[in-house]
Amino acid sequence: MSWIETIPFEKATGKLKMLYERVTGPNQNVDNIMMAHSLRPHTMEGHMAIYKYVLHHSGNTVPKWFLEVLGVWVSQLNTCAYCVDHHFAGMKRLLGDDARAEAIGEAIVNLDIDAVPVDAAQRQAMRYAQKLTQTPGQMVEADIQALRDCGFDDGQILEINQVTAYFSYANRTVLGLGCSTQGDILGLSPNNSENPEDWGHS
Repeated sequence: MSWIETIPFEKATGKLKMLYERVTGPNQNVDNIMMAHSLRPHTMEGHMAIYKYVLHHSGNTVPKWFLEVLGVWVSQLNTCAYCVDHHFAGMKRLLGDDARAEAIGEAIVNLDIDAVPVDAAQRQAMRYAQKLTQTPGQMVEADIQALRDCGFDDGQILEINQVTAYFSYANRTVLGLGCSTQGDILGLSPNNSENPEDWGHS
């Protein structure tokens, strides 16, 4: 559901139908954030490509569960409940430790980085993401060096940067179009990180 017209799966034709078939989850479910693009399928294709490559690509070396933590964190900072709910569920599934996931979620809701049960390097990544989200014009080279000093290499820093940037885009898509989670299945994500063309969700 969103504030603009959307085309449901059963009425899709042409390019839109092809894209829906690529991103569909169980029972032909298409997440509302993707359905919001249905009047301009080319923007859906672009959104899905960057989502898959930034979060679900075999070339990434930062753990996928932590990339999802960053997504939940940025979404909380942007007060985007839709993305918080979706990506917390995905993070919890990937982490495989419900108690730790709940503790991460509680600390994020409280905006308390120091209480997040992750290591010191990961907390520094969260600080970087917070600054980039809230005051991007104040970023300085020292912010990158702080990540290096924690042990991240430059490729991993790029991953952290891109996840942070992607979620601000996704949050603004959702918030600006009024997407709700009504009818969505929370926590689905692409399982095949080896094939960038396989966008199937489960």
